[in-house]
Amino acid sequence: MSVTLVKWLVLPLAASMLTQASMAQTSPMPDQGAIALESGFRVYLNQVRQRALREGVSAATLDKVLPSLSYNDRVVRLDRSQPEGAADAPIPNFAPYKARHVDASRISRGRVKYAELRPMLKRIEDQTGVPEEMMIAIYGHETNYGSVTGNYNAPEALASLAYEGRRRALFEAELVAVLKMIDRGVPQYAITGSWAGALGKPQFLPSVYLRLARDGDGDGYADIWRSEIDAMTSIANYFVNAGWRRGEEWGFAVNVPSSLSRQSIRSRINAPRCPRVFARHSQWKTIAEWRQLGITPQRGFWPKDSMMATLLEPDGIGNTAYLLGGNYRVILDYNCSNFYALSVGLLADEVRN
Repeated sequence: MSVTLVKWLVLPLAASMLTQASMAQTSPMPDQGAIALESGFRVYLNQVRQRALREGVSAATLDKVLPSLSYNDRVVRLDRSQPEGAADAPIPNFAPYKARHVDASRISRGRVKYAELRPMLKRIEDQTGVPEEMMIAIYGHETNYGSVTGNYNAPEALASLAYEGRRRALFEAELVAVLKMIDRGVPQYAITGSWAGALGKPQFLPSVYLRLARDGDGDGYADIWRSEIDAMTSIANYFVNAGWRRGEEWGFAVNVPSSLSRQSIRSRINAPRCPRVFARHSQWKTIAEWRQLGITPQRGFWPKDSMMATLLEPDGIGNTAYLLGGNYRVILDYNCSNFYALSVGLLADEVRN
């Protein structure tokens, strides 16, 4: 065989090998971790499918929705970045949170919305006992009066959070609930919400929507996404279901005398739900008993003496404190955070004034 022929055979082979080596260096290798994650996610979705079938969701809906979902790492990272409320973590002061959430802009927009919806709100308050301004305060706090409702695909977000596993019981139940919503004909736009799966103007989780959303305008559909009357009626129904007491204050700001013994009023109840939130509250006492201890209201008004209330000092001793009634616990049921509940109550007061 001639040298020329050998070169003709060897050089193309060498070139091919160099090309393959170059491609191996430049082409990204498959991410085995991502492949395994997606594979595990698909296995998990099949488990969810079996549960949803047992709970009455049609196979047609599941075959349409579940294959379209992908694991969303962003919602998992957002969930992991939330404060966990560990017992050894310091609790910040309330004042900075209040400044951001009960600010002049939110108050002024709330008053405008309050005036706009007043006839409808009065009708709902007459029926339920939930104050007009409280519905507006929830509306303003949850979605800035409907302007920020989220753009995440709720089934995908909930499936990802459930698969991640830290709070699987919660998020899997909500995933099945949103599948039920879809199965019952809730339209595509309605399953877009927050990264945690909260939906519509009141930011209801799917299970809450199924239980407590109400049709306020009589069209046969509780449209908490596009109908303000449905959204306000649903918020009021949530509060009624959580035990709202007609005609009773949620709470009010007070001054506490320096002589008050905090140890003597410390609560000894271990709350099964949100223990760190309730651990900051004092014992229950009547308004008459608080008056006897030297507590004075900052706005010169007292509710009836028989009303029961707890004391909370969210910015520490020597700063504004609050006496909080049973209706404050209803706000906590909506979102179990003292900062949230206080700011909702204070925003409601500002909207009304």
